[in-house]
Amino acid sequence: MAVLGVDFGTSNSAAAVAVDGRAHLIMLEAGETTLPTAVFFDFDARKMRIGAAAGAALLAGDEGRYMRALKSLLGAPLMREKRNYLGEKLDFIDIVARFLAQVKAAAQAQTGLEFDRALSGRPVRFHGDDARNAQAEVDLREAYERAGFADVAFMYEPEAAALANRAVLDEGDLGLIVDIGGGTSDFTLFRNGAVGIDILASHGVRLGGTDFDRVLSLETVMPLLGRGSEIRHAFGKETHTAPATIFNDLATWQKIQFLYAPDSRRLAKDLLQYAVEPEKFERLVSVLGDELGHDIAFAVEAGKIAANTSGRGEIELRVVERGLAAELTEARVEALLSGMTGEMAAAAQATLKQAGVTPEAVTHLVFVGGSSLMRVTQSTLGAAFGHAKVHHGSALTAIVDGLGLAAETAFA
Repeated sequence: MAVLGVDFGTSNSAAAVAVDGRAHLIMLEAGETTLPTAVFFDFDARKMRIGAAAGAALLAGDEGRYMRALKSLLGAPLMREKRNYLGEKLDFIDIVARFLAQVKAAAQAQTGLEFDRALSGRPVRFHGDDARNAQAEVDLREAYERAGFADVAFMYEPEAAALANRAVLDEGDLGLIVDIGGGTSDFTLFRNGAVGIDILASHGVRLGGTDFDRVLSLETVMPLLGRGSEIRHAFGKETHTAPATIFNDLATWQKIQFLYAPDSRRLAKDLLQYAVEPEKFERLVSVLGDELGHDIAFAVEAGKIAANTSGRGEIELRVVERGLAAELTEARVEALLSGMTGEMAAAAQATLKQAGVTPEAVTHLVFVGGSSLMRVTQSTLGAAFGHAKVHHGSALTAIVDGLGLAAETAFA
């Protein structure tokens, strides 16, 4: 039976097989080799949509429940909590499994092969906590099994990217993969050989592009909804700052869906009743009542990309209120994200320390992952390895390219 290489990502997923010694990417949607890692439970059609169709249903205002960044829930007790979706009691492992089952079906339909085994990418560290990190792999393995795979092997994502990018190095060169994904940042130090690569060290931290989005949302959008505003006490003239939790969750991709419960909506109305700035909390009540949290998250993501590409962007919030927007400049993005990119640079240097290698010895710095396209990421990491030649791998497919190449021998 054939082995399918699968990159189940926080924001996007992909699949590949090896053909004549090269990775062949599977078209998971019409004309697309990457698939948004998103699902939408369509209440009217009584079916689960995945990928671009899930996002389209959300933006069209269809009745249903949208979910993204499910990978970030792996290892948490929440993964095994049963909830009612379209008349079925499902946990999040079931939902991930159904997503993976559609990836499997697309690969089989396109290749004519039967895939009973998978080589799955995984971050070096799902979580900082060892027990939760180990549980995350258990959860992901079970999702593959429920999806119909008889067996699954795992490969660190930056090691797969190293395999896919070795051609840019000469024999004996020392490369550092900088993989900044949606939920994690991973690093692999490797030496290129005559016939393969030698992995010297791999390291990772739970920090990625969705964390970028969260900080940008908290600092630019959430103040427009009441974050940091004062709430009057029911008795007396004293005030206190509005509780942060509701804003923290509204700015976090994987937590947004849980805010549409009655208790969150009730809290927003209670805050409005005693708010010093009621117009802000009227927006918050509207966002929760009309389930606009993911619309805001998409707007933040779009504004981030615009600021990164043109130097200035705008987080367009007309879905909340006509004319409402938050300006976002590249300088502002850099100021807000510099702390996190500094942590990423420290993690990259820790990878070298594991191998007993100095930064000056690295000959090539290879950026992969969607969030590696951020200029603040490239400038911070680049400065830490100023002697290295910089190469930009395929941002969204470098990992799956390596998984496809490695799939042939994964179970040998």
